[in-house]
Amino acid sequence: MAIGSPDNSLIRKALAGDQRAFTEILNRYRASIYNLIYKMVHNKEETEDLVQEAFIKAFSSLSTFNEEYAFSTWLYKIAINNSIDHFRKKKLKTYSMDTPIESKDGPIQREFSDSSYLPDDPLLNKEKNKLIEEAIAKLPEKYRVSIILRHREEKSYEEIAQILDIPLGTVKARIFRAREMLKKQLKGKVLP
Repeated sequence: MAIGSPDNSLIRKALAGDQRAFTEILNRYRASIYNLIYKMVHNKEETEDLVQEAFIKAFSSLSTFNEEYAFSTWLYKIAINNSIDHFRKKKLKTYSMDTPIESKDGPIQREFSDSSYLPDDPLLNKEKNKLIEEAIAKLPEKYRVSIILRHREEKSYEEIAQILDIPLGTVKARIFRAREMLKKQLKGKVLP
């Protein structure tokens, strides 16, 4: 939102120490920040922690917000950067379901029955969406964040460039590259 937006009035009140303004900002943006972060981390407890950290960081640096830009973009940027920092610290270790588990008696091969198959469109769509989500989760961080902002959060290229603080051309290149990587990963797995 531009200069004179309701957000800017709330921000000025918050900076003046009005606790109700802080509460209003939190109430206004908490759900969208939660949804954004949850789509990145897929864990409710971690999402709650990261949402809280994002708002703490935002409120503690509220005086640096430039009213010429949309507050939501500034807040998204803080939330995304905080989540990226979380990923970097955590460096998730993943395992393939096909990899045997090592035990004292030797490797144990796991077998999983496929009880999810039913010739039902909603179920097939659910499986398709799951495959897409898994493919997105495997993307390198910079591509994953860009594709989430574009396709899940429905942000424009310009908004993404602002949020990530990168040139518009870089945003377009990342989204193009992410789509190519997804096509490659999903080839033969997802029906058109």
